[in-house]
Amino acid sequence: MPDFDRRPLVLHVVYRFAVGGLENGVVNLINRLPHDAWRHGVVALTEVSPEFCRRIERSDVLYEALDKGPGHLVGMYPRLYRLVRRLKPAIVHTRNMAALEATLPAWAAGAPVRIHGEHGWDTADLDGESVRLRWTRRAFSPFVTGYVALSQHLQDYLQRRVGIDRERVWQLYNGVDTARFFPGGANRPRVADCPFADPGLWLVGTVGRMQAVKDPVNLARAFVRSIERNPPARARLRLVMVGDGPLRPEVERTLTAAGMRELAWLPGERADVPEIMRGLDCFVLPSLAEGISNTILEAMASGLTVIATRVGGNAELVEEGLTGRLVPPADSEALATRILDYLHHPEVLRRHGRAGRNRAERQFSLDRMVADYDRLYRRQLQRRGVPHPSLTRA
Repeated sequence: MPDFDRRPLVLHVVYRFAVGGLENGVVNLINRLPHDAWRHGVVALTEVSPEFCRRIERSDVLYEALDKGPGHLVGMYPRLYRLVRRLKPAIVHTRNMAALEATLPAWAAGAPVRIHGEHGWDTADLDGESVRLRWTRRAFSPFVTGYVALSQHLQDYLQRRVGIDRERVWQLYNGVDTARFFPGGANRPRVADCPFADPGLWLVGTVGRMQAVKDPVNLARAFVRSIERNPPARARLRLVMVGDGPLRPEVERTLTAAGMRELAWLPGERADVPEIMRGLDCFVLPSLAEGISNTILEAMASGLTVIATRVGGNAELVEEGLTGRLVPPADSEALATRILDYLHHPEVLRRHGRAGRNRAERQFSLDRMVADYDRLYRRQLQRRGVPHPSLTRA
């Protein structure tokens, strides 16, 4: 059999394969890892979105949706076991708590390398304080050969709070495609369909799913408070919130109740996120919890100043007073203050945006992230004694 056909298979296991930061990272890895060294498969515990799969530029990727309902994964163990036995992946890479249980059937089915990625928190455990979830992580640790923590915050949590040995935890930052996300120039470009085309307007915005952990209602309230505190800002200040989700109706109610619905554009999910980023003046991430945010990195690469909540790994990305500002979570007054600060100090806004772009290029390039994972995967196979002709050339 030719070496190309014997490439090791990496099986990525996620809760759902649809629009999301975690899922974007998987797409980037699949597209960018050397095609002559790796094959890929995606297992979604719930659904695989055909539209989202179109972002993958390879035709040799396997997809499997398990259509899991509510509750634990144990009922799916036999199916996962048979799937791993049939596909024979060299590496099973699970991501976040929802997929952690898949490491047990992967171990039973003989997958030699089982990597678990910790990407961030959920509303059920915003700061990692849940004793039950810590014990769950410990219970499954014998079935995991190693962990990837996307932030130093998560690395410390796994080592100190969960009790995972230091040598089994690797901290790898996400990367951003700085060729796809780049500054829009001195004159803010117009975004297709956006009603706020007047160059004299000032657009503050966000991109993300409208769910509780992202706290989009806080941004809507902060926008309202910004104009209530500074009525003349109504003539210029506009809000852009890209994404959809269960909290969208509450966001709309908040804006409507304040008489400011016409000052906001909520287009739902969009495929032109790079163009939208270039059409903003300032980016906000109001999350209650985060690992390492892809959207912060995309905003930085787009030359945008970032206002983010001081949670999770956000402080590892946003340099306070240099590339943006950090505010307490769920604090609309503090968020409104920072929005107004940047609205009234355009020279600071531009300086922080340039610094963010420079940092994205220096420290968070997509090429660096892909090289890190390529090196990690290779080393783990070598440590497990898994021979692959395609790796002998590395």
